[in-house]
Amino acid sequence: MLRTWRQRVTATDFVIWTIGIAIAVMVVYGSAKTLALGKYDTATWLDLTITGLALGGVYALIALGYTLVYGILRMINFAHSEVFMSGPFTAVFVADGLIALGWWNKYPILSLLLVTLVAVVVSTTIAILLERIAYRPLRSAPRLVPLITAIGASFFLQYTFRGLYGSGLKGYPDMELLKGFWMLGGIRIFRTQATVIIGAFVLMLILYAIVQKTKMGKAMRSVSEDKEAAALMGINVDRTIANTFALGGTAAGLAGVLYLILFPQAHFFMGFIPGLKAFTAAVLGGIGNVPGAFLGAMLLGLLESVGPSLFLDGMGIPAAYQLKDAIAFTILVFILIFRPTGILGEQLTQAKA
Repeated sequence: MLRTWRQRVTATDFVIWTIGIAIAVMVVYGSAKTLALGKYDTATWLDLTITGLALGGVYALIALGYTLVYGILRMINFAHSEVFMSGPFTAVFVADGLIALGWWNKYPILSLLLVTLVAVVVSTTIAILLERIAYRPLRSAPRLVPLITAIGASFFLQYTFRGLYGSGLKGYPDMELLKGFWMLGGIRIFRTQATVIIGAFVLMLILYAIVQKTKMGKAMRSVSEDKEAAALMGINVDRTIANTFALGGTAAGLAGVLYLILFPQAHFFMGFIPGLKAFTAAVLGGIGNVPGAFLGAMLLGLLESVGPSLFLDGMGIPAAYQLKDAIAFTILVFILIFRPTGILGEQLTQAKA
């Protein structure tokens, strides 16, 4: 038995497992050292946790687009990060117009609804056009072809919006309604964070209900299971795939508005890093799995927020928080190596009648 095990374990496997164990030991040691030193009080840990939940909510809505498209077409839509960017980047100009009219703080709810509507319409339109122009003609092509097309579409959208709106940062205006914080049982929660957490959770429930309970969602699940059989049963496959992209674009537009509430600056490259984080979250939870996208996003948000302070500060690493992106992408690499199907596995949903 020992000889058989040695034959199965290659030198590469041994190196990977060694690195993985070393990183795990460093994480445990760093966490124990940080907690033993008592560098942070309970309030700080709670603040970091709330920040992580807010980030996770945004990542979850973006990850939904990756998950839905993969669940139906078995392809990664790398242009989805630009779908996320397009809506809120456009909505910034609407917000500036509302300020010029004096409506922004006079009618805050109406202003937020208008900005959100514009962001959703733009992101959804871009997603539908991507599917119709870039992906539908390549549906029967080898998988590498639409993947390369997605990367090309991503660059095309980035530099199109750079040409239209400029390459500089566009500030998203502060809203008086969202300034300050609330105290909840002795826990301080900023209004922006509370808005993002509650909004993301409610929106994810609505989008999940659409996939699970509606006729459109049933068609999506059927096409995901078997396109040919779905077509024979009278389902319009092209329309269903277009609806899938539209739903992902809607979620991306909503995520973009929540992202601007947290980080009030927009630019043509704003979708790249959040898009990669959302893809990481989708893989972590199980790409193609809607609840998995939400679970993976929340875990990633918490690890990104709490991880640098918990894992790295105790080891004396300077500017530990600047390594938060490294934590996210390390997770992606090891998930792809050790459990490529993610925590909950790869499936859109159960295709029940």
